[in-house]
Amino acid sequence: MAKPEIHPQWYPEAKVYCNGQLVMTVGSTKPELHVDVWSGNHPFYTGTQKIIDSEGRVERFMRKYGMMDGQSKGGRRKK
Repeated sequence: MAKPEIHPQWYPEAKVYCNGQLVMTVGSTKPELHVDVWSGNHPFYTGTQKIIDSEGRVERFMRKYGMMDGQSKGGRRKK
């Protein structure tokens, strides 16, 4: 039995919103939860890949290991 007056209020049907749309209900200590990512739009679960590359790291990696189209494979450059 929980001690009275020391626990936060429990909401068994708390609503979870993602991008303004109701996506599910869960138990929580808050009546509403606003999230950016959930299993319905996460790349791991949807099978899509979204690469955010602001500094060219992915392109540099692909070029280094010969994965770019039109680039020759193998061989290391001397510095």
